[in-house]
Formats: sequence, C-alpha cells, structure tokens
Amino acid sequence: MKNSGINLRHYAVITLFEAALLVLFAGVAFGSGSSISVIPDVSLFVQIANFLIIIWVLNILLYKPIRSILIQRKEKITGLEQNIDKLNEDTAEKDEAYMAGIKDARARGLNEKEALMKEGAEEEKRIIEQINQKAQANLAEVRENIKKEAQNVRESLNKEIDTFANAISEKILGRAV
Repeated sequence: MKNSGINLRHYAVITLFEAALLVLFAGVAFGSGSSISVIPDVSLFVQIANFLIIIWVLNILLYKPIRSILIQRKEKITGLEQNIDKLNEDTAEKDEAYMAGIKDARARGLNEKEALMKEGAEEEKRIIEQINQKAQANLAEVRENIKKEAQNVRESLNKEIDTFANAISEKILGRAV
C-alpha cells in the first residue's frame, strides 16, 4: 500500500484536513470588506464523504492497477538485469576458455614446429651423410681408376722405354746402337 513512502490513507487525511481548513478560513480571506461569512453546514460533510469516495474509487480503479503494473515492471527489469549479469559471466568464462584454447593450440603448434624442425635437421644430416658417402665412394672409385690408368700407362711406358731409349740414344749419338 505504500507508494514512495506515502500511505494513501495519510494522503487522504492530509487532503481532508486541508479542505476543512480552506472551508473554515475562506470567509476570512474573501470577507475582508463584505458581510458574507461562511458557516460550515451539512454540505461540508457531504463534500468530505464525496472526496473520500472519489479517493477510494480512484484507488481501486487507477492507483492499484498502476502500482501492480509498476511492480511487475520492476520485477521484469530485475529479472532482465540478473539475466544480463549471468550472460556477462558466461561470456567472460567462454572468452577465458577461448583464450586458453588458443594458447594451448599455439603451444602445441610450436612443439610440432620444433619437432618438425628437428626431424628436418636429422633428415638433412642423413641426406648429407648419404651424399658424402656416395661422393667418397665415387672419389675412391675415381682414384682407383686413376691408379689403374697410371699403372697401365707405366706398364706401357715400361714396355716402350727400351724403344724410346734406343731412339733417343740414336738421335744423340747420331748412329744406331
């Protein structure tokens, strides 16, 4: 029944008191130069009853529905505010979970990257090692071929050394030896 700290009954009593004071002292305010005086009679009580009935009807038809609508609106607003707070909390939790997921994904990505880099480096070493082994094998083969050719050349030169020595000595001496 309270509306902004003022009870309707108190409001009605105060208004009635003001109306009575107005009726009683109206003669003093308006009767300064005239002989008209206001004497309260039965109409004063009829007006007071009329006023009380109007207040009662207005309370039933107007004030109570408006107050109930205001109370419903306040409850709805309070519910919506609570819902907003809950949604804000949920959003913050989801945001934190999202950020944690991103952080975990980055950490896993970095770990995978490092693992792939190590694997790549090992593969590179293995390939370089294979190439070095092939190069060493080829180098050894080439050296062997060179040794064989050098040996063949030596043997062929050794076979022809006597012929060259005779030809040189004939040219130097100018006669056949």
